[in-house]
Amino acid sequence: MRIKVSPQFQKNYKKLPNSIKEKAKKKETIFRNNPFDSQLKTHKLSGRHKDSWAFWVDYSYRIIFIFLSSEEILFLDIGSHKVYK
Repeated sequence: MRIKVSPQFQKNYKKLPNSIKEKAKKKETIFRNNPFDSQLKTHKLSGRHKDSWAFWVDYSYRIIFIFLSSEEILFLDIGSHKVYK
């Protein structure tokens, strides 16, 4: 699976504490093997993000993404629940 990242994702990722960056890397490894692994709590979003999905980095942080194809994902954003707004 190929993962691309948006400029917004890159910008917000750089601002994260190192501890969250490490958790995000571990969750990305799980995600690459199975985007719907139960550890990720992957879920479809609604409202203005109705075409997007999200998974948990930890209790407070999420990664929002879309499927570009069956083999390609775009990470749109990372952050706390503020990323849903």
